[in-house]
Amino acid sequence: MEKISYKLDVFEGPLDLLLHLIEKNKLNIYDIQISELLEQYMENINRFRDENLEIAGEFLDMASRLIQIKSAMLLPKYEEAEEMKKELSGQLIEYRKCKRVAKLLSDNISFDSYCREPAKIKADMTYKRTHPPQYLVEAYLAAVGRGKEKIPPPEEDFSGIVKRRIVSVNSKIIGVMKKLWNGRNILYKTVFDDAADKSELVATFLAVLELIKGKRVRVDGDGENQTLKMINGGGKHWRKEN
Repeated sequence: MEKISYKLDVFEGPLDLLLHLIEKNKLNIYDIQISELLEQYMENINRFRDENLEIAGEFLDMASRLIQIKSAMLLPKYEEAEEMKKELSGQLIEYRKCKRVAKLLSDNISFDSYCREPAKIKADMTYKRTHPPQYLVEAYLAAVGRGKEKIPPPEEDFSGIVKRRIVSVNSKIIGVMKKLWNGRNILYKTVFDDAADKSELVATFLAVLELIKGKRVRVDGDGENQTLKMINGGGKHWRKEN
């Protein structure tokens, strides 16, 4: 019958559990107190059962072995019990040494990677032609030049096309209101006379739209005779701010 092993909690097997109990309860591994060890061992076995964990047969075999040693120690002549206890101590000591060595090896050795010697690959001599070194240099320089074509141009190359200074619309609103202050009416087109560039033209136009939307100014007339005038003194916000 194939032997099935189970990992219960943090224990790989019955020896691992016994060693844990000995270290936890500070028992002498060379002179094990079987009664105390058996009690602790059975508590863990019952805990596994309460958690509905399937217990491997080797754990139950170890429980029977501990009970046998304890029973033999109750006899008047318990030399056999001493031999069984000594054998168990030897197994635990050997298992503890193996665990320590395994821990040392695990810190230095990883089984997650594999390295092998580089394979010897036979050179492919299909291409038989030879070329002067200068040809190779020229080919390299040509390849480098083609690579530079894929590099995007610097930002300075676009400065005259897309780069514009930022003009505040709020500042243009104040400028328009100053021109209309004290009830003055001005021609609509004269609002843009002070614009030095397209950025100021756009900012001034947006300022006029904002003032019209806020019902602080209005445009009267048609064509080139359109005039711009203030409504009700430009609104209370204008009087407070100025």
